[in-house]
Amino acid sequence: VPLAAVMTAPNQPVEVQQLPDPILEKGGIILETLYSEVCGTDVHLLHGWLEGVPYPIIPGHFSVGRVVETGGAVSDVNGKLIQPGAIATFLDVHETCYNCWYCLVAKASTRCPQRKVYGVTYSAKDGLPGGWSELIYLKPGVKVLTLPEEVSPKQFIAGGCALPTALHAIDRAQIQIGDVVVVQGCGPVGLSAAILALLSGAGKVIVIDKFESRLVVAKSNGVDETLAIKADDPRQHIERVLELTNGHGADVTIEATGID
Repeated sequence: VPLAAVMTAPNQPVEVQQLPDPILEKGGIILETLYSEVCGTDVHLLHGWLEGVPYPIIPGHFSVGRVVETGGAVSDVNGKLIQPGAIATFLDVHETCYNCWYCLVAKASTRCPQRKVYGVTYSAKDGLPGGWSELIYLKPGVKVLTLPEEVSPKQFIAGGCALPTALHAIDRAQIQIGDVVVVQGCGPVGLSAAILALLSGAGKVIVIDKFESRLVVAKSNGVDETLAIKADDPRQHIERVLELTNGHGADVTIEATGID
């Protein structure tokens, strides 16, 4: 009987509970959890800041595990047959229909009424749909990726959900060779975005944060300039960016402070 860390309701302590073993369907997969991230989204879930969350839930939307059992022949996104013992991760978003107005017209699949997210919009009553559990049940149709041998589970989880979030931002930003890129916020997302901006050909990457320790890490990863926000002079970093860019400012600005 697997143990799971369950959020029973907003602003309540997380409880460790024993939950039933999953019932394996054809096309389903049971994973033994190796690592599961604690994300900023989980903080929001704990405080009840997201709408439509079906508490109680098992958080953990970014995870990696070892395949225990599959419901028949199941392949990963590359068409590779998934074998017991394989190390795998999965796309937490599931059941998006790609047929509704949001998916087809608005091009906003995140608004799809059928869309579900592991660790966020599945209830603990639905089985084991979150990484804060000894076992994770992947429903039939979940997109699975087996890790290559050269990538360890520990290396993979280090990127967390911050790395793909930053990758999406860089993709949307369409950085051109030589661009000046300013990244506001140097947490996991901001740091990942700054490194990816450098790899994308940015001519200068400037990172802004209020924590000097984070800026030191950014500098050690090759960022050109770091600016610390001063509470008594909130415009200082704006003036410094203009100074560093001959008055032109940034070609691309990436907001990664996590503040609405």
